[in-house]
Amino acid sequence: MVSVGDEAPDFTAPLADGDVGSFTLSDHLDEAPVVLAFFPAAFTGTCTTEMCTFRDQMANFEDVGATVYGISIDTPFTLNEFRDQNDLNFGLVSDTNREIIDAYDVSMDFADLGVRDVAKRAVFVVDGSGTVTYAWVSDDPGVEPDYDAVAAAAEEASA
Repeated sequence: MVSVGDEAPDFTAPLADGDVGSFTLSDHLDEAPVVLAFFPAAFTGTCTTEMCTFRDQMANFEDVGATVYGISIDTPFTLNEFRDQNDLNFGLVSDTNREIIDAYDVSMDFADLGVRDVAKRAVFVVDGSGTVTYAWVSDDPGVEPDYDAVAAAAEEASA
């Protein structure tokens, strides 16, 4: 698993930001600190709550120059609809090939539902040099991150 002090695994994937473009982490380090918020699936209860909480607390991240991106295995088209329906004010990265969740080692299964290889709920903060300065990973998909801790980590990474 990716830990604090590790170089953040670089990736390129589709970005849902109202349109569909391409996102490469290393090309966005000038937006650092970068908050990568992994979530299992769009349109599910806790995931919607989590992404809406990031939306509602965006000022805390913008105040320290941080940029937030959500990441899930959903298609970019699904993620754009999820953004629209929830008025999300940040981009969502589509990891349909599961390359990002594999690189960050945050894959999980809902075996009882027959759903495999979705993202665990996890948050990583990456500084301008590409180093992970904060890592939180939950094995319980019903648990949300400590948003204040994430904002504090982003502030510390921006200093």
